[in-house]
Amino acid sequence: MIRARSFLLVVFVLAAAAPRVVSAQATTVILVRHAEKLAESGDPDLSAAGERRAEALSTVLADFPLEAIFVSQYRRTLQTAAPTATALGLTPVAIPITSGVPAQAAATAAAIRAMPAGSAALVVGHSNTLGAIIAALGGPAVGDLCDAEYATIFVVETAPASPVRLLRATYGAPDPPAAVACQRTMRQR
Repeated sequence: MIRARSFLLVVFVLAAAAPRVVSAQATTVILVRHAEKLAESGDPDLSAAGERRAEALSTVLADFPLEAIFVSQYRRTLQTAAPTATALGLTPVAIPITSGVPAQAAATAAAIRAMPAGSAALVVGHSNTLGAIIAALGGPAVGDLCDAEYATIFVVETAPASPVRLLRATYGAPDPPAAVACQRTMRQR
């Protein structure tokens, strides 16, 4: 709970740190990988740990003014978003990956850009789609997440005529040591 509140404090400080012109309000996008799953192949449901992580996400975002939630066509993304969607009265919008990661990233970025300026959205994606979506929003290269990396949460802030701002943090239960070691190795490249 303290980590969740600390994360929200950081997000709100970042959001308030830059002065804004009313016509150039920033759009905030929260991006997470789906929570832990039962199996490595197919379209598995979330595991018990994944269900707890989905609830943790809902807790972290309980007071965040989300206006939209975007997921892929896979159950694990919808199940990760479900507690947040229910709590906020939102219906997740599925943007399928069937045409490939670059097309899904572009479609997700287009859906976010179609929202009114100053909006906020949640994107629940996959280890290999979040970096592409961040890049499609104009953010820096972050690459793919490690296989066992589920605790990472990104906050992207986009505003007209301003550079995209990116925050990388964690939420919920910490990732296992193997994932943390993988993250360190990936960031050193």
